[in-house]
Amino acid sequence: MQLKLNLIAAACGDNLGIGINGRLPWKLKAEMAFFTNMTTKTKNVNKKNVLIMGRKTWEGIPKKFRPLQNRINIILSHQKLDYENEPIVCQSLQHALDTISKPDLCEIVENIWVIGGHAVYKAAIDHLNCFRIYLTYIKKDFECDTFFPSIPKNFIETSDTNIPSDIQEENGIQFLYKVYEKVSN
Repeated sequence: MQLKLNLIAAACGDNLGIGINGRLPWKLKAEMAFFTNMTTKTKNVNKKNVLIMGRKTWEGIPKKFRPLQNRINIILSHQKLDYENEPIVCQSLQHALDTISKPDLCEIVENIWVIGGHAVYKAAIDHLNCFRIYLTYIKKDFECDTFFPSIPKNFIETSDTNIPSDIQEENGIQFLYKVYEKVSN
């Protein structure tokens, strides 16, 4: 199984802010629904998608929503963690990919989504198996203390028929979905 990594994030401003104090700086139901749809849907109803995230991203998800439903949740952390609802804990991105490659998981996995934070996004972008970045540009500045890494030059903007190409708006906040695909390593 070719383990392609897809990244998904929403970011604001020129510096691509993605969070503050472990939370999203905005409340956009339509953008959250987009995230849920993209990371949950599979072509094969017998398969699930994997979400790979850092410990702080996991802890930033309200407890009532953990683990993120209908997806396999993997947390990256060097610490020994004891969480309810049994997410899989791995020490690195490569450890997570090795875990997904094992027969018990690889047979049920369709897509792999990296959902943050900064260090996990950076490791995924730099990984040989990085395929696409799905980035929602929030067209309003918010205070942020966590940022999406810059997109390397070997990624080009592409289209995806599942993605609206026009500007979206909710609560007076405009946002735009973009997709970038890696063209070389």
